[in-house]
Amino acid sequence: MRLDKFLKVTMLIKRRSVANEAADEGFIYVNGKKAKPSTKIKAGDKILLDMWNYKKEVLVKALPETKGSIPKKDIDKYIEILSYEPKQVDDFI
Repeated sequence: MRLDKFLKVTMLIKRRSVANEAADEGFIYVNGKKAKPSTKIKAGDKILLDMWNYKKEVLVKALPETKGSIPKKDIDKYIEILSYEPKQVDDFI
């Protein structure tokens, strides 16, 4: 599954277009390397989202089979949040 689609269906990023833009701008890493929107994701991959206001590291446990978003109650089957750090206002200056 493509990175941009995975981020959207697991609700890590709300829209696929935003996932595309974030990856193109270098805010997303897969297994320590900058990722493109088309990067193929598999179980066991670590995704780092170094976004505008937070930094989140996620472990991919499994890939969803569905085309649409998965129910919130099932998200733990697909991802495990390893770390989450909100960025402070001082980080932007």
